[in-house]
Amino acid sequence: MTERRPPKLTEFARYLRTETTGGMVLLAATAIALIWVNSPVGDSYRDLREARVGPEFLHLNLTIGDWAKDGLLALFFFVVGLELKRELVIGELSRLKAALLPVIAALGGMIVPAALAFAIAAGDPRAGQIWAIPVATDIAFALGVLALTARHMPSSARVFLLSLAVVDDLGAIALIATLFTSTFDVIAFAAALALLALYWWLQRKRVTSAWLYVPIAVAVWVAVHSSGIHATIAGVALGLLTRVRKDPHEREAPALRLEHRLQPWSAAVAVPVFALFAAGVPVNADALGAVFTERVGLAIMLGLVVGKLVGIVGFSLVAVRFKIASMPPGLTWRDMGAVAMLGGVGFTVSLLIADLSLDPADAELAKAAVLIASAVASLLAAALLVRRSKAHAED
Repeated sequence: MTERRPPKLTEFARYLRTETTGGMVLLAATAIALIWVNSPVGDSYRDLREARVGPEFLHLNLTIGDWAKDGLLALFFFVVGLELKRELVIGELSRLKAALLPVIAALGGMIVPAALAFAIAAGDPRAGQIWAIPVATDIAFALGVLALTARHMPSSARVFLLSLAVVDDLGAIALIATLFTSTFDVIAFAAALALLALYWWLQRKRVTSAWLYVPIAVAVWVAVHSSGIHATIAGVALGLLTRVRKDPHEREAPALRLEHRLQPWSAAVAVPVFALFAAGVPVNADALGAVFTERVGLAIMLGLVVGKLVGIVGFSLVAVRFKIASMPPGLTWRDMGAVAMLGGVGFTVSLLIADLSLDPADAELAKAAVLIASAVASLLAAALLVRRSKAHAED
């Protein structure tokens, strides 16, 4: 009788493990930001965030907060782009039936929160700016909560959540690209396209030298930033152009190799540092009162906590009932509701959109609403997932 070896760690399991660890670091960074900005030395936090670093050339004299938002998040979106490309070509999203449900659920998770937020904020002059804030799901936080509370849930729950969150983030990226481009430099944009074409050509020619790719990636980021389009788009564009199928002589494809090297930096450094400078909002009686009394705050909170749940479950239900898509193996509708509740954890991209769409004073209000809604969604999802995990353990 041969000894059974433990199964090899799958790429999805590795991705999940890195993102859940990153989720814990992200939570710690958020707590530090909130404590720091509301402490007696809160002015030092604001001074650091607003300190400018970088040359004036090509508009790169940015605040440290902007470097975190425009620079470090580009790394995060590059990793998201790599994962999305891999899922589309050889992963879960490459099979139509498997791909349709998370894609449809993600659409519902964007459309319903946006519509609900706009309806609640109707009449407020900021309604046309805040509707996009509750459309995104935070991959790191959502997977972190799932890993901590759903030990006995079917693995299909994790695959569904990851696929949904990746598609969700792609939709948010499209919104950032189309809604938050105030100025547009045609020459810089043309330079970005030329550099992206060079990157794609080098991938096709099987060139692997980092001495070529790193300068090209930096140049793409600078060109996109200078064009007026949000610089994080450079990250996802490069990720989607990276080759995901390995050649016979290769141990692993370039996309997988880059994920192995960069994802720990993205999950444990880039996103937490962004959170450190984005999540520092005043927490006092007046600030909390404004979140619960002003339409903007209520719209964002209800969009994330209620809109995400209704949109994900509602669109999934319609898709399954009309046989457009099929339920993931082993999942029930109660499981789906628990996982969908995690969609309300907006955080990273929601904070980014709040920064991009509102002036600083209104952005503080919006970010406080995002933090509260994400905490509520996390706690509700955790309670539901623990219950569902116990039910699966007893089966």
